[in-house]
Amino acid sequence: MEIEKFVINVGRQLGSGGRAIGHRLAHDFGMAYFDKEILSMAAQESGLCTEIFEKSDEHKGFFRTVFSSLFPIFTASGDLYGNQISDESLFRIQSEAIRKAAERESCVFIGRCADYVLRDMPRCVNIFISADTPDRVRRIRELTKVDERTALKMIENGDEKRANYYNFYSSGTWGAADTYHLCINSSVLGEEATTEFIKEFVRQKLGLPPEAGRVTP
Repeated sequence: MEIEKFVINVGRQLGSGGRAIGHRLAHDFGMAYFDKEILSMAAQESGLCTEIFEKSDEHKGFFRTVFSSLFPIFTASGDLYGNQISDESLFRIQSEAIRKAAERESCVFIGRCADYVLRDMPRCVNIFISADTPDRVRRIRELTKVDERTALKMIENGDEKRANYYNFYSSGTWGAADTYHLCINSSVLGEEATTEFIKEFVRQKLGLPPEAGRVTP
């Protein structure tokens, strides 16, 4: 049975396991997965270099204007792009890449206001994943090998940047329950069981068959 295209958008606190859960959802439902891949797609379609989009990404803050005199921008043909490229312009290009990907196939999008960009798409499920601070610190320390104090600072800075980015570009509030279809704390059930909970929620919300997303041992 062929399932009509749908999208899962995952917002997440830093260190909540949201990226890993997104990977699991994409794998189990057989969907495309987009995180930083969106930046590469936007660069390819616009002819700008990926570094330009990375400097304006949700992890790096915003409210900057990129000047070609300070950071040379080349089109795909090798010509210097002479105009100023604002963060808002880069966001529009990135949003178009998100829309095109969603039109092609079922996708899981991680962050980057994809839920807002695809707000008119009826078959979307918007999830926000949080976690208890000790679990977030543990994940960050495992990934980066930093001490606890540094991990806590990374959490504070990371959440602030993601919130600023989302609140600026969307009409919702980052992490607020009424912005999403489902908000869930991954510390309660753990990553694997949280993934299963979200999968069942997706099946119920979109009316998917019971076998959708079920992985055969």
